[in-house]
Amino acid sequence: MTQEERFKITSNDYADLIISYNGNQANLQNFQNGSVQIMNETYAIVYVPAASITGRSIRLFGYSALPKCYGLNIQRSLEASGIIRIRRLPAFNLRGQGVLVGIIDTGIDYTNPAFLHADGTSKIVAIWDQTIFSEDAYPPDMYYGTEYSEEQINEALRSENPLEIVPSMDEIGHGTALAGIAAGSEIEQEDFSGVVPDSDLVIVKLKQAKQNIKNFFAIPDNVPCYQSNDIMWAAQYLIGVARRLRRPISICIGLGSSQGAHDGRGSLSNILAQIADYPNVTVCIAAGNEGNTRRHFYGTIDTAVGYTTVELNVGENETGFSLELWGAAPATYSIDILSPSGEYIPRIAESLQVNREVSFVFETTQISIDYQMVEAQTGDQLILMRFRNPSSGIWRFQVYGRGDITGTFHVWLPSDDFITDRTYFIQPNPYTTVTSPGNSVTPITVTAYNPNNDVLYQNSSKGYSRINTIKPELAAPGVNILTTGLNNTFTEITGTSAAAAHTAGITAMMLEWGTVRGNYPNLDTVEVKKFLIRGARRSETLQYPNRDWGYGIIDIFNVFETLRSSVISR
Repeated sequence: MTQEERFKITSNDYADLIISYNGNQANLQNFQNGSVQIMNETYAIVYVPAASITGRSIRLFGYSALPKCYGLNIQRSLEASGIIRIRRLPAFNLRGQGVLVGIIDTGIDYTNPAFLHADGTSKIVAIWDQTIFSEDAYPPDMYYGTEYSEEQINEALRSENPLEIVPSMDEIGHGTALAGIAAGSEIEQEDFSGVVPDSDLVIVKLKQAKQNIKNFFAIPDNVPCYQSNDIMWAAQYLIGVARRLRRPISICIGLGSSQGAHDGRGSLSNILAQIADYPNVTVCIAAGNEGNTRRHFYGTIDTAVGYTTVELNVGENETGFSLELWGAAPATYSIDILSPSGEYIPRIAESLQVNREVSFVFETTQISIDYQMVEAQTGDQLILMRFRNPSSGIWRFQVYGRGDITGTFHVWLPSDDFITDRTYFIQPNPYTTVTSPGNSVTPITVTAYNPNNDVLYQNSSKGYSRINTIKPELAAPGVNILTTGLNNTFTEITGTSAAAAHTAGITAMMLEWGTVRGNYPNLDTVEVKKFLIRGARRSETLQYPNRDWGYGIIDIFNVFETLRSSVISR
């Protein structure tokens, strides 16, 4: 990509495609009208005219090439996780010294006192704001946004008008809240402390998704929405900063999407799995808040019957949404449609690729239907349905299976505020609702519980993944958690993103103990995960792992108690 072409990264006149080229430049030669930006040895982003994104895009480019859309997983914790007990032990007073905490989210209110050292300087070593255009202040090879250094942030803090020097600000508050939970400084008058108050922060403020991809998936204009390729760039940026400073880093991702196969595969999940396997790096991801939203259906097709009925209630004033059916191989799947007014669309036969526009005589609804018999990244079948102006009421779909083995399938509606709570399945299944990228195999996926009564947060997404990978692995405090707000305030938040931030702080403690203090050099996410699982608190009345709690509640004190017992026993 040339300097002259980089405007395409942010322009709504161009659409983004994520291409798995696997180091072979020949795989990118098919995009003659596109501009290519190499991300790494596996992925490249190709920018094509927005007019290229049509109803035939799935057929032309494949489902995996389109960026997926991610929303915000949000709706007294230190004692519950054993952090205070650790701090009281002089040899284990782990406060995150020497460790970076990376937040990929909505940015940060860097003026909040919880993000300052005692001398008034900033705890933030860098901010990459993807939303602010600059001629040449973007990170190397990324070509968009603006990077602000620690020196610039400190200069801003010394000025009367900080935003005139560093104009990056979190307008939503989600990223500020997660940064406070993980690494906020101690503020005695607020009785507040982050998990690792001595850690420094690296912040990425994500840009909003392009309008062309939001239009394609019928996502409302006023909802925060972020593209997977921007999150991928953000993760690579955090690793680059950590390597430049030669410091370990704990990365927190509090975003989620119900798009995709829910099996740990996909471009974002793959790149996070690679990063999580690097030495001196941990990655913690929110499981999502989709457990009780009634947006997941699971079906089994009895070969003797040949089909299963799915009933979907569509609420009033729903302007549009997408729906994804993923069917397990080797069976193949097809559907028919019965609208609320009784208009019937006969069975649409399966084929290698189907692209069909369905209109109705007595209703304004339009449905774009794509079949991919063998979806590129999973090998399973995808049926993607995109509704425009859907009529309210009960829609019925017969899902047919073909083959000599009982077919199983999952159907997911969009997550978070991408759809109203008035649209849901009549017979939902609360399991297999962990949002992407929480199904990625290597990172630590975290659910939320209330530390005041040890009760699981009612909306927490539940496991396992579609291919039965154990997700989530652990539970952390995530109900009514005190944290940093906008405009130098403090607030409470609830959700699995709060639990992920809490866990990111705990993994930073492990990195300080292992890497910074030299007790276990080159720790990675898998090793930290194993330590946390061994030390987790478990109920005598439950079997572990399970689909609600994973392996139990995080207890960092018990992790080191278990380690001490192991050393003594030898």
